[in-house]
Amino acid sequence: MSYHILFIINYSLLIMKLNRSLSAWIHFALWSLLLILFLVWVGNFWWLLVLPLIFDMYITRFIPWGFWKKKKESNPTYYKIWSWIDAIVWCLIAVALINNYIFQNYRIPSSSLEKTLLTGDFLLVSKVAYGPRNPMTPLSFPLMQHTVPFFNCKSFIEHPQLKYKRLKGFGTVQRNDIVVFNFPTGDTVCTKVQNPDYYTLCRVYGRDKVWSDKATFGEIIYRPVDRRENYVKRCVALPGDTLQIVNNDVYINGAKQPDFEGLQLNYFVQTNGVHFNEKLIDEMGIAQADVRLLNSQFADMSRLLDTLHFENNSGLPLYHLPLTKANYEKLKKMSAVINIAVEPAFFAGETFPLGNINWTRDNYGPIWMPAKGTTVEINTENIAIYEFIIRNYEGNKLEIRGNEIYINGEKANKYTFKMDYYWMMGDNRHNSADSRFWGFVPEDHIVGRPVFVWLSLDQEKSLFGGKIRFNRFFKNAMR
Repeated sequence: MSYHILFIINYSLLIMKLNRSLSAWIHFALWSLLLILFLVWVGNFWWLLVLPLIFDMYITRFIPWGFWKKKKESNPTYYKIWSWIDAIVWCLIAVALINNYIFQNYRIPSSSLEKTLLTGDFLLVSKVAYGPRNPMTPLSFPLMQHTVPFFNCKSFIEHPQLKYKRLKGFGTVQRNDIVVFNFPTGDTVCTKVQNPDYYTLCRVYGRDKVWSDKATFGEIIYRPVDRRENYVKRCVALPGDTLQIVNNDVYINGAKQPDFEGLQLNYFVQTNGVHFNEKLIDEMGIAQADVRLLNSQFADMSRLLDTLHFENNSGLPLYHLPLTKANYEKLKKMSAVINIAVEPAFFAGETFPLGNINWTRDNYGPIWMPAKGTTVEINTENIAIYEFIIRNYEGNKLEIRGNEIYINGEKANKYTFKMDYYWMMGDNRHNSADSRFWGFVPEDHIVGRPVFVWLSLDQEKSLFGGKIRFNRFFKNAMR
């Protein structure tokens, strides 16, 4: 009899714990459904262990989740502090999930995509456009790419490092898409000189100089893939494509590609003595920072004028500025302009792969885009193109011994790529540090696709003098 009474009492207590309001069950069902759908998407079912916690939070309540709420009357200060802590924790979790899997904010820091995207544009970047990556460096502060502001320290812990995995998205990268990606050669960084990149600095100054001269170059640090600087460029070539640039015209698989409306190149413009005013520069949509007036004190002015086939008179104004085709035609018709010529390629310096003396910024390639699963023959003539992929991006040990190539200790004359690779370029072709200078973008570096501009600030204007570019709000950033 006592056994039956004990059973009834225990059963009654269980029923009382389970007999929560309908809203509690609805909350439990909704959060459980969302968790399950999310785990199906990411393919990681270990997180199903969270379900009992959700059940307890809404139904059984064995754990005193809201212990601080009982202090509302007796200790208001205690209650307020824990209210803030609770709100901040949930906010950080929500922000981290949204930032990692749905979208993130990105600010255009340079003019490499002008006129398509302007310096000071703030973009909403969709991560579901191409499928978000599972975090490769999971232990990090949300909304901080690699550095904690003010403290100037890392915003992440390097270990553990998870393998690259991309979730299902709405599509794949298409030719001419504008894409946000992690800077490929940003794995190793000189803290005091981050542009040009570490590998270019080693090429110019020598590795020993870069590592030993801390006063000039700073500390040498490493950044994992998803913690490298974010860049935004236009994808001009896809895996399997062959790209060539001839006199600044891009050819893909032998076919000339149409120019974009905002595409521009740098030009030298010589006038008969007239100086361009700010109104003209502003009407052409050119940032004042991109306009240079070269005077007679400019080094090798005479040599530059001879190279351009301009009138060799250092007293005549000589401008250096970026121009679209429309602006080029506009200046060409001005009576004050006596000479106009595109900037020579030697102004840009070395191109990828470093040490290649035959290709320039304006006449480049042909070069083939590696595609996942494709095998190519490798030799000492073409290994410079693929060695960074084989060694840095795909994690192999590569050695060149005389005329022979060894991969992971074995002699190799061919290589099969593990990932797809893309070619990114800026629309402001002569003011863009892009694939022509540092090479391919691996698929695991792709972050997402800009959707629209949600804010745009002109850094050269005052708050009430046109700083906020209202006409760019909600501008389509996908083309």
